[in-house]
Amino acid sequence: MNQMQKMTHVAKEVGVLLQAKGDFLVTAESCTGGLIGAVCTEIAGSSSWFFGGVISYANDAKIRGLSVKKETLSAFGAVSEQTVKEMCAGALALGGNIAVAVSGVAGPAGGSPEKPVGCVYIGWQVVGQDANVERFQFSGDRQAVREATVLAALNGVKERLISNKK
Repeated sequence: MNQMQKMTHVAKEVGVLLQAKGDFLVTAESCTGGLIGAVCTEIAGSSSWFFGGVISYANDAKIRGLSVKKETLSAFGAVSEQTVKEMCAGALALGGNIAVAVSGVAGPAGGSPEKPVGCVYIGWQVVGQDANVERFQFSGDRQAVREATVLAALNGVKERLISNKK
């Protein structure tokens, strides 16, 4: 199975779980540029479980579209646990029952010793619960980092849906 097939497979599993609960997924994407939403909407019938999302690539888009605080971006940067938590909250304010947010350095440039290329923060938040954020270090070229991010993001949604049974 190639990476696209893996992503689609997990997205289908997420869709089945969301439909069974009557829930909707909402996304807040930076480094993936909408790839999570694209993978989800490749699946026929995904409108019954995919709410939509925000591609917040620029910091100003994070501020205006997801209510990320300027102070958070100034203090911690776009690629940070704090920013991704606020992205999750901003996404849930738009709609849906579970949010996934991603921000990272896809490369090939833009990394730093603290946040090298492949460093990605992924956050998940279920309505009524606190956000949970994990830092990942992916390898490969820009596309590989983006695809690995989508796969990890969707697997995280799946895990949370299974552990938060209604």
